[in-house]
Amino acid sequence: MTEDVRNIVLGVIAAGISAALGWLARSYLWRRKLRRRQAFFGLPDNSESLLVVNRDAGGPELTVKRHDVFALLELSAIIKDCGAHAQIVAHDTAQQGFGERTEFCVGGPASNRRMAAHMHSLLPGVRVNTDPEPGPDRGAFQIGSERYRLEPGITEYVLLARLTAGQGHGSRPVFLFCGQLPVTNQAATRYLARHHERLARKHGGNAFALLLKVVNSQAYGPDVVELVGDVTRAAQAPAPAATPRASSHRAK
Repeated sequence: MTEDVRNIVLGVIAAGISAALGWLARSYLWRRKLRRRQAFFGLPDNSESLLVVNRDAGGPELTVKRHDVFALLELSAIIKDCGAHAQIVAHDTAQQGFGERTEFCVGGPASNRRMAAHMHSLLPGVRVNTDPEPGPDRGAFQIGSERYRLEPGITEYVLLARLTAGQGHGSRPVFLFCGQLPVTNQAATRYLARHHERLARKHGGNAFALLLKVVNSQAYGPDVVELVGDVTRAAQAPAPAATPRASSHRAK
C-alpha cells in the first residue's frame, strides 16, 4: 500500500468516526430533549392520554366547535411527538379520576362539566361568570380580587394550567385550557406548543396557572397572545368573599 493510498484510507476512517460521533451526539441530545418533553407532559413512550372536549348542546352526537377542533389538533401533535396515544372523550362521559393518565381538558366551565369540576377542586380562587344573560360581566374571570372582562373580538382571556392531584411522583398531570371563547382555547394550546420548553425549565414538574390575553382575535385569530401573568398562587388560594369593588381589566 502506497503512502497516498494509506492517507486516503486513514482520511476515510477519520471521516467515518467523526460522522458516527456526530450522529451519536445528535441522537443523545434529541433523546434528552424528548425525555424532558415527555416528563413535562407526563407522556412516556406508548402511554395513553385523554382529550376531554365539549359536547354540543344541539344534539347527542359529539360535535366540537371549529376552534376547539384546531385546539385538539395542536394537542394531538404534542402527544404524537411524545410517542404517546390519545383518546377523545366528551366532558359528560369522562367519569373517572385523574393522575393515571395525562389529561387535556378544553373549554370553559359553562359547557364543560369536567372543567368545572377541576376548577372547583384544584383552582378554587378562580370564578367564571357563566350567567347566560347579557351583561358586562358575562364570561368574566375573577381570580383573587381581580376581574377580567370579555370584549368579544377585542380582548379575551384564557387560563392555561398544569395541575396535579399530589398522588406522588408517578402522578400524571392535567392540563386545563379554560377560555372565554373557543378561539382562546386554541390560542392557549398553541401557546403551550410553542413555549413548553421554557415552561418546563421554569416550572419543572410543579403546578402552574397562567392567564393569557388574546388580542384582537377578529383580525388576528388565535395568533396574538400576551401573558398577563402567573396567577398560580391566587388561583389555588380559597376564593375571597364576593365584593363589588373588585378590580376590572378592560381593553384600552
